[in-house]
Amino acid sequence: MTLTQLQYVVAIADSKSMNKAANDLFVSQPALSGAIKELEEELSMQLFTRTNKGIVVTIEGEEFLSYARQMIELQTMVEDRFVSRKENKKKFSVSMQHYSFAVDAFIELANKYSMNEYELAVHETKTFEVIENVKNHRSEIGILYVNDFNYKALNKIFQDSELEFVPLFECGVCVYIAASHPLAKKKIIEFEELADYPCLSFEQGDKSSFYYAEEVLSTLEYRQIIKADDRATMLNLMTGMNGYTLCSGIIYGDLNEGNYVSIPLKSDDTMTIGYIKRKHMPLSKLAAEYIEIIKKARAK
Repeated sequence: MTLTQLQYVVAIADSKSMNKAANDLFVSQPALSGAIKELEEELSMQLFTRTNKGIVVTIEGEEFLSYARQMIELQTMVEDRFVSRKENKKKFSVSMQHYSFAVDAFIELANKYSMNEYELAVHETKTFEVIENVKNHRSEIGILYVNDFNYKALNKIFQDSELEFVPLFECGVCVYIAASHPLAKKKIIEFEELADYPCLSFEQGDKSSFYYAEEVLSTLEYRQIIKADDRATMLNLMTGMNGYTLCSGIIYGDLNEGNYVSIPLKSDDTMTIGYIKRKHMPLSKLAAEYIEIIKKARAK
């Protein structure tokens, strides 16, 4: 197995076409096919299958591809640092469930650095995509929660994807509502008091398993439930329909602007906020700093 073969695998996976990959790599299509065939024979596994939509990575190939990308990244870093002495922009990307505290921490990180030196990206998205983005190297880390209900299922997905979950802090369940909501002045809210108001939930698309739900207690029966795709829509539904959502209760003034409140729900349930990252890969300087910002903000 050679680094060249690994580059070939990554190029084919990205382009989903043997011909396009060959053109991008400046090699002949027969030479590329032959190199992949030799690699598959050495590994005793099939990396790609052909479909009417192009080349598709096999399940076994997905795992191999993850390692191949890491090797190519390391090769590029070594060449840039010690061969060409090239000073590339330092990159950091984070994916997250819909958490204002995670966005706020990203803003604080971004404001510390010049965009001439760094390339940053933030993806506030569905739970499945948070996991996929880290697995497929689109993001270095992913911010999400686990609890007694979803941990076993999610941990299996993490293990199968060569990811690990690192806990940051544990918190109780809170009701997140508009400051104008009839229950906004209460010190604690009982679940029965929410029956007359619509429960708001983030849409998870095709991956709508209870285990992927961003809201705790997702298996309970709700008289009214409304799905939303983004946080802005969720906030509008809170103010326009007295809707609510169940969450960690961690909100920040700069993004919240006093229009919404977080009130503890009378419940023994807890949730653990943490991040996922690729196994055996140390955090970059920016990722480690981002995590420290979240920890310090939580401690305030």
